[in-house]
Amino acid sequence: MNTDVIQLLPDSVANQIAAGEVIQRPASVVKELVENSIDAGAKTIHVAVVDAGRTSIQVIDDGKGMSETDARLAFERHATSKIRQADDLFALHTMGFRGEALASIAAVAQVTLLTRRADDEVGTRLSVSASKVTGQEPVACPVGSNFTVENLFFNVPVRRKFLKTNATELSNILTAFERIVLVYPDIHFTLHHNGTEMLNLRPGSLRQRISDVFGRQYSQDLLPVEVSTSVCTLTGFVGKPEAAKKKGGHDYFFVNGRFMKHAYFHKAVVTAYDRLVPEGMQVPYFLYFDVRPEDIDVNIHPTKTEIKFENEQAIWQILSAAVRDAIGKFCEVPAIDFDTEGRPDIPVFDPSRHVAPPQPQYNPSYNPFKAASSKTEHWEALYGEIPTRPKDEESEMFALPYEDAVAPDACDSQEFIAEKSPVHYQYKGKYLMTAVKSGLMIIDQHRASLRILYDRYMEQMGSRSANAQKLLFPEVVQFSPSEAVTLARLLPEIDGIGFELTDLGGNSFAVNGVPAGIEGIDTAQLLHQMVSDAAQPSAMKERLAAPVALSLARSVAVPYGQILSNEEIENIVNELFACSNVNHTPDGKAILCILPQTDIEHLLG
Repeated sequence: MNTDVIQLLPDSVANQIAAGEVIQRPASVVKELVENSIDAGAKTIHVAVVDAGRTSIQVIDDGKGMSETDARLAFERHATSKIRQADDLFALHTMGFRGEALASIAAVAQVTLLTRRADDEVGTRLSVSASKVTGQEPVACPVGSNFTVENLFFNVPVRRKFLKTNATELSNILTAFERIVLVYPDIHFTLHHNGTEMLNLRPGSLRQRISDVFGRQYSQDLLPVEVSTSVCTLTGFVGKPEAAKKKGGHDYFFVNGRFMKHAYFHKAVVTAYDRLVPEGMQVPYFLYFDVRPEDIDVNIHPTKTEIKFENEQAIWQILSAAVRDAIGKFCEVPAIDFDTEGRPDIPVFDPSRHVAPPQPQYNPSYNPFKAASSKTEHWEALYGEIPTRPKDEESEMFALPYEDAVAPDACDSQEFIAEKSPVHYQYKGKYLMTAVKSGLMIIDQHRASLRILYDRYMEQMGSRSANAQKLLFPEVVQFSPSEAVTLARLLPEIDGIGFELTDLGGNSFAVNGVPAGIEGIDTAQLLHQMVSDAAQPSAMKERLAAPVALSLARSVAVPYGQILSNEEIENIVNELFACSNVNHTPDGKAILCILPQTDIEHLLG
């Protein structure tokens, strides 16, 4: 009886396992194929996807192409032209090197390759499905390679089922595409989705490429960074302090042309902006390291976004100093000409002139231990004007025990505010104070307004009852391709709160109407903030209406420092206690607190 249980996996199974690491979604296919085109020396790369890559992904380049034998061998596992021995892993100058990408793609999709070298009269057409070659024949085709990947994960239905919506997958494709095109501004890239051109990036400078991808406003918000040392060369751009955003900041690190994530280096950049931008704000940066290949290790993770540095501490110091220097040149403060009126005249020092030391003045009879005499006769007269309160009146005012003096629940909020004082007080333009039966209620005016507006917008989006204010002259707002994809998802919710947008094509939208009551707000900035909030991973778990309503409420809510009349405070208090959640804002911050009467008595006892 054979008791052996360990067996070699078939190649088809092994390829599918490898594909699980390398090919996680359609964006992974785009990344691997475009990087192969770059390694092949292409100067023009066209990418076309259908249904966010579910149906097909096509990558066409004008690189060097492959021979008939190389074309077939390229789909074998660990077949690569990039390395020959283990030591080559530490001298990499190419994007790919493992030889797993094409084998992994072919294991979970149907792939067709057309390729020809410049010296060949005809090219090769190769068809592969689920790791099996289904056809190979000569064909007339231009120099370069043309990959078509169809029906991704057709033989792994579980993986296909877990793909996100087309909008989400397209956003991931754009993110992967952006990370590549930002490194190679000298290559012409195009990206089409369902036949519509989303990006057409002509060769140019790095600053121009950043503007083409993320919008023209980036061109004037960037500060150049350039430093060369024996450890590394650092180039690129960092944003001006006023370009900081709450969310959605574009932060990119590249090492030898490869995108990477590095929390330690990110902290170096953030630290350079200390006291220049508010805490929590994100400043964009596009920084490129050129390091000796033997000083880094990119062979850590299949995605190659995690890179280990040999001189990490030294590079951190260089990065921090370079960013501070770039900011310092921009923020250089001119000499301040102080007002000289009334300034004391400081004479020039003359060593031959005798200067007498100042003579201190003091009272020789002063004794700090001798008690000063004070007259205390008739002290009752000093307090004669203070009225006294009857004992029973005090007990009636402060009848509520301590355990009841807590923030009210929504269910009894109407009964609660019915007992509040009709007169209110605003403290330092930030807190609203009013007396209630249980003590002193303190309300954060901005957070209360935020909760009121959020509930109002959510109700309007649910009932589609918002009023729109037509604009006399429509405003055109430009978005990046990834922002435009997110905005397309948001349009039903945005329409529900009163915005009227028209798609002009080319990632531009005309704003024809805005919600009534937000006149004077920067519409373009507000829409960008809404898109940024909705693009956050946490927002994907909720309905898209929630982040849209929260962004709009934040922009319109009563700010700190605004002086309110007693009537306005009364309206805020009444509307707050009609909300679904009296105690907390939509993002979980406390709105009010109550200082119990017993605590007040204790403090003054």
